[in-house]
Amino acid sequence: MNSAHEIDGHRLALLQNGSEYFPRLIAAIERAQHSIYLETYIFAADETGRLLKACLENAARRLVSVHVLLDGYGSADFPGKWLEEMRSHGVKIQWFRPELARLSLRRQRLRRLHRKLALVDERIAFIGGINIINDLPPQMQSPRLDYAVEVEGAVVAHVAYSMRKLWRLVSWTNFRRVDRHVGRAPEPADGQKVSFLIRDNLRHRREIEHAYLWALSHAREEIIIANAYFLPGHRFRHFLIKAAHRGVRVVLLLQGRVEYRVQHYATLAMYEELLQAGIEIHEYSRSFLHAKVAVVDGTWATVGSSNIDPFSLWLAREANLVVHDAGFAGLLRTRLLQEMQSGGRQVMPEEWKRRGLWSRLVMRVSYSLIRLLADMVGYANKLDDI
Repeated sequence: MNSAHEIDGHRLALLQNGSEYFPRLIAAIERAQHSIYLETYIFAADETGRLLKACLENAARRLVSVHVLLDGYGSADFPGKWLEEMRSHGVKIQWFRPELARLSLRRQRLRRLHRKLALVDERIAFIGGINIINDLPPQMQSPRLDYAVEVEGAVVAHVAYSMRKLWRLVSWTNFRRVDRHVGRAPEPADGQKVSFLIRDNLRHRREIEHAYLWALSHAREEIIIANAYFLPGHRFRHFLIKAAHRGVRVVLLLQGRVEYRVQHYATLAMYEELLQAGIEIHEYSRSFLHAKVAVVDGTWATVGSSNIDPFSLWLAREANLVVHDAGFAGLLRTRLLQEMQSGGRQVMPEEWKRRGLWSRLVMRVSYSLIRLLADMVGYANKLDDI
């Protein structure tokens, strides 16, 4: 395993972009003997999707039990022909909220499956932010910046339980027959160095958020956050600013290219407050940023699917891995700093102050629109809560 780290009985490898992730995932699928579970927001009908489709079909032909769970909105363009072909080879496919023709503003419709997880033989798990898609966007020379972790060890039992449980839940929702047995939830270990965290709408609504806030409140030297869709509420910003005021270096690597205009300009509306507090903001522009990772004091790290915005923190099903280890966190930190230097640009406070009135108006209107959307789905108070 490349860049493998032995941590508290676990074996972890940090994988950057599809060039590192997909070969490892495919190799694990090809070695599978018993079962495969895959959850993804996007399963694109491109060359990457076609390759994964073939690998899953081959595994099913070997009598491996293959389960694929797709989000009804993110994978809405998944070809019907592919669906028929995969099922004909024995691949079990289900849809999370398949009733969507298009995304509406009803809260239930906005609760998406945003997790990117894979589980092979309940022994190897992949956790991160990488969808099943060619990660080189059109007209780009570089791939989207994103990360995942391949992990073996005790934490995989927590991943397996979560994936089996969601598969059963969706099966019941779709009136499908399913094995009722998903096993008992693994007991959490005290002082564990590798933790699997989820966000759902039941018992784990704020698990990922609280992990971030704990790390921010305990930071003593440095916080580095790389997040594709960064729109934290007041509480999260307060923790960042408080850390900066006590002398912690706080560094944000954010989206430099405009992907979703309203969200992008709403994020820009927060720059002035953050810059005034002494927080460094770097915009990644070599390609699109899709990472959802952080490193604190070079010893705490998280990699996963959760953005720091209203929809990830309050609506979507998300999954992150948290690691307390200097070796793993140091590697992620090194890679992030390299990407900042080679593909990012620091936003200077003096430069930001020269933004024109029209630009500031667009930012404020965009932020107000996001607040209005949150209000329409019943989450306006959360913008002031986290």
